[in-house]
Amino acid sequence: MEEHFFQCPYCWEEISMLFDTSVHNQTYIEDCEICCNPIEINPVFNNSELIALNILNIEQ
Repeated sequence: MEEHFFQCPYCWEEISMLFDTSVHNQTYIEDCEICCNPIEINPVFNNSELIALNILNIEQ
């Protein structure tokens, strides 16, 4: 597990999340811990190294 920081696409606050670096391509939907809006989070790892992190707001 590895912690990564990113900005919420709604409120722009910095938030963090733990990712399992052994899983190559992941998709999570989590609520922002500040503004509670849903965020789609797509980290991509290669040899346990983060190579892409897509953060998307979800249209309600």
